[in-house]
Amino acid sequence: MDTSEIFKKVRKIEIKSRGLSNQIFSGEYHSSFKGKGMEFSEVREYQYGDDIRNIDWNVTARLNHPFVKVFEEERELTVILLIDVSGSNFFGSRQRFKQELTTEIAAVLAFSAISNNDKVGVIFFSDEIEKFIPPKKGSKHILRIIRELIDFKPKHFTTNTAEALRFFTNAIKKRSIAFLISDFEDQGFDKALEVASRKHDVVALRVYDEREDHLPNLGLVQTKDPETGEITWIDTSNPQIRERYTNMRKHHQRYLKDVFTRCGIDNISVHTAQDYVPPLIQLFKRRERRR
Repeated sequence: MDTSEIFKKVRKIEIKSRGLSNQIFSGEYHSSFKGKGMEFSEVREYQYGDDIRNIDWNVTARLNHPFVKVFEEERELTVILLIDVSGSNFFGSRQRFKQELTTEIAAVLAFSAISNNDKVGVIFFSDEIEKFIPPKKGSKHILRIIRELIDFKPKHFTTNTAEALRFFTNAIKKRSIAFLISDFEDQGFDKALEVASRKHDVVALRVYDEREDHLPNLGLVQTKDPETGEITWIDTSNPQIRERYTNMRKHHQRYLKDVFTRCGIDNISVHTAQDYVPPLIQLFKRRERRR
């Protein structure tokens, strides 16, 4: 992809993502993710119902009238996007590839974060850490992230989610919000996710394609594993083969649900032919209700 094409794509995603962030997500994002704590803002006259523990006794004594301290939530957060760039993400049977959907979701989250004055960083991973962009503020930084999301070319194609989570836990010392965006086509990351979720606020966003869950009856079909490159012939006309494949996919989905539940992390799934706005809003509202 040449520079002009990249610029056009960046601009297109920027306009869409910034618009969604400003019109829909900024308020939801702000109310869904907690700041680091409360910081002193000002003092004002005591009003009926105020907590007497907040009375400022020095000001009260000086003015001979009760005044209370007003605190505001310290909003600045660090947001880390953990982006799966393995080979399985370059698949899509309908409107777009999983990688394109990941890019849009990541861009919306990034713009929502900077509109709330938060820092944003990115970890691109396959079976190793492909690239780490340290968290910073500002629109220029976000546009750099979007450029990388659009044009990033991984060196490896298999997936190791556990390695990405271990790197994240070691590299980011301060408690942060982590959006783990992946199709989660691997296993064995239970322990690493549990450790990361104890230190950080981790949210799992599963991006998938509906065609991956069922084999259509197309006769003898040649398939290629996008991560290993292995080529296999499958007789999709055989109902037993199709049933085994469906059961295997259901088993993997149950595994993911169990892992996310045990680790106590919020999660949603979005497929490539779906509007990702409603699931994200539901996620934010669910978190807001728990505050």
